[in-house]
Amino acid sequence: MRTRPLKVALLGCGVVGSEVARIMTTHADDLAARIGAPVELAGVAVRRPSKVREGIPQELITTDATALVKRGDIDVVVEVIGGIEPARTLITTAFEYGASVVSANKALLAEDGTTLYAAAEEHGRDLYFEAAVAGAIPLIRPLRESLAGDKVNRVLGIVNGTTNFILDRMDTHGAGYSEALDEATALGYAEADPTADVEGFDAAAKAAILAGIAFHTRVRLDDVYREGMTEVTAADFVSAKRMGCTIKLLAICERAADGKSVTARVHPAMIPLSHPLASVREAYNAVFVEAEAAGRLMFYGPGAGGSPTASAVLGDLVAVCRNRLNDATGPGESAYTKLPVSDMAEVVTRYHISLDVADKPGVLAQVATVFAEHGVSIDTVRQQGKDGEASLVVVTHRAADTALSGTVEALRKLDTVRGVASIMRVEGE
Repeated sequence: MRTRPLKVALLGCGVVGSEVARIMTTHADDLAARIGAPVELAGVAVRRPSKVREGIPQELITTDATALVKRGDIDVVVEVIGGIEPARTLITTAFEYGASVVSANKALLAEDGTTLYAAAEEHGRDLYFEAAVAGAIPLIRPLRESLAGDKVNRVLGIVNGTTNFILDRMDTHGAGYSEALDEATALGYAEADPTADVEGFDAAAKAAILAGIAFHTRVRLDDVYREGMTEVTAADFVSAKRMGCTIKLLAICERAADGKSVTARVHPAMIPLSHPLASVREAYNAVFVEAEAAGRLMFYGPGAGGSPTASAVLGDLVAVCRNRLNDATGPGESAYTKLPVSDMAEVVTRYHISLDVADKPGVLAQVATVFAEHGVSIDTVRQQGKDGEASLVVVTHRAADTALSGTVEALRKLDTVRGVASIMRVEGE
């Protein structure tokens, strides 16, 4: 083992950053043995220097993150501050001054990963980001390395613990959305402003990263179709149970059947109780990968939190440090396929549609005619009527999303349809 330590700069010392620092300190001997050299925390950039940070010497604390990454003697920069700027500039500067980077920044990677990849390649340094998707679950490395010789056709997953907790409470406890959100907030699963989670922005960023790696093409956040889960109701869960399903907010990345394009989307969906993702409870994450040779693989575990995310960061840190000792680099961007990202309209899926209709003869025939006119085949129909009003639940066969959405718009115009109560896709079959 070499005696000169590898120097690590830590950008951010919140929940994740402080846990990274703690593990580096308490497991220093183990990390050194695994890497082949000791690692030394050389500086910690923070916004509030006066805050007490147990276990971190005050002389390591700085508010000048730029000066820290420009020191020239830093081997690895760990970035856990999040956001687009100043994180992007700090990471590219770190590469320029000779450091490799470990990041947990899903938003930046989804928005402008190409810039980061290019800077890492230009300066011959590593960019690792296992912690950016699904916390402690080993997912990025298996896609980048273990499945590098295979052809991945689909990635389907629950990648946001907050939304899974809320939907699980609505399913298993019969809670309403607001009640479940309040519980998630009280337990620390949801932020004071939960918009990024419940409106699907967080999951969409992760979907962009997963799709880019899985299909070897560039997928940006803007390429991902996104729907939140705030409109999911208790009635939707009742309908789902009647179908032998539950409801999850899913990130779905698919290669087209002809192999000429890909899609990436995030939205609530009904999935059969027989599907492995249906049993994922509480704030856990799980990702289902379908590959040509490997078949179906499932990755499951805690997808967020200080310790799980720090675990992923430290795993990357060990790998990057080993590469530094061997004067090597790990995998960089793989975007050789240059596949276009198709619009959501081209996605083939199924719909579950709940309609409020007049309870009189001929309504079902009118509704069926609209489906036929748009080329959408009906799988099942369930009708319930009372006091001149009725609910009509239609489940379709697979069709292009544009045909399905066109059907819904035409249904809204029927005099006998008083409202479209809910629309939800059906996946995982």
